[in-house]
Amino acid sequence: MSWGSSEEHAAAVEPLRSRGPAFELVAAIPYVALQQMLDAGSPWEAHAYDESLNFDELPDEAIDVLVSWLPRKTSPLSLLPMFPLRGRVRDVPDDATSFGPPRSRRWAVSMEAVTTDAETLAADRQWARDLWTTLRPYAPDDGAYVNVEYDTDAARVRTSYGEQKYRRLAALKAEWDPENVFRSTVNIAPEPAGADVPSPRGTTEASVTERSG
Repeated sequence: MSWGSSEEHAAAVEPLRSRGPAFELVAAIPYVALQQMLDAGSPWEAHAYDESLNFDELPDEAIDVLVSWLPRKTSPLSLLPMFPLRGRVRDVPDDATSFGPPRSRRWAVSMEAVTTDAETLAADRQWARDLWTTLRPYAPDDGAYVNVEYDTDAARVRTSYGEQKYRRLAALKAEWDPENVFRSTVNIAPEPAGADVPSPRGTTEASVTERSG
């Protein structure tokens, strides 16, 4: 997925095209169509529940857990997506944006229970929770990718962002939403800024990759 001119796209995929692939699925599509590509996985009136963890590595033991637990779900809509956190994700300093988890993490794994009825949701919600518990020993902390979390408590939200970033976001919340009106998703409660709240760095400063290299 990329944005830019047709010439830029052609140049980007030319190394692959030059290898003579048997078929090609590269095509220009409207942004709205891109957003609709996942609609079938979350149909209208679906019941859903999400958990997630972030990992520095996925050892063989963690992969064995994922492979053995995936068939235990009940709903065909429930899924276990894995996101590699590399490339541009690691090119930006940790404290330059509000993104959590730390950009040094290498994988995000989501346990997503998606069903068409409440009874099946109860079974797959337990599947997601039990899988999270089984995978937790392989993760560095309780941190999550908060976009795929349902009932994360305040401690996990703070862990997911990191203490300094969380405090900056809480100070912004105190300024722009002091009554905590926008709280229906994973919530950051308003906390007035103290004198020691750090300022974000610019995105042009040293990236995670540069600092770890």
